[in-house]
Amino acid sequence: MAVVEQLLRAEADGTLSFGNYMLPDKKKLEGFKHNGDLLKVKTFKDITRLESNDMFVYESVPGTAVTGFKETEKGVSFSVEGPNDAQITLGMEDNTEYNVLVNGLSEGRMKTGLGGKLSVSVEMSDKPVSVEIERC
Repeated sequence: MAVVEQLLRAEADGTLSFGNYMLPDKKKLEGFKHNGDLLKVKTFKDITRLESNDMFVYESVPGTAVTGFKETEKGVSFSVEGPNDAQITLGMEDNTEYNVLVNGLSEGRMKTGLGGKLSVSVEMSDKPVSVEIERC
């Protein structure tokens, strides 16, 4: 399994990679500039959290490694891996319904509340798990 040794990096295709679930103690990286946004990541074995301009974007419990993280007007997509199944929470639009796909299989539609948070349980395997969340 791969982790992001730099904690947070911008990829050539414009996506982000972040998280290191192998760290025994919490590490953070602040002030990372990407597409006009200021990003902050906190990660270790128990949690991985990403913020953009002091706004919540992603959190997993326990910690994970995320690659190919891409936000669009329609939603978000990424690949995730970790040693254990994870509960992933994403900051999305308030009171909006989303279609959730995990490894290409529909997990159904989920609606965010007033805070815009959407939670997905992901069963990890020996290879990265793809997650796609698209506005209905």
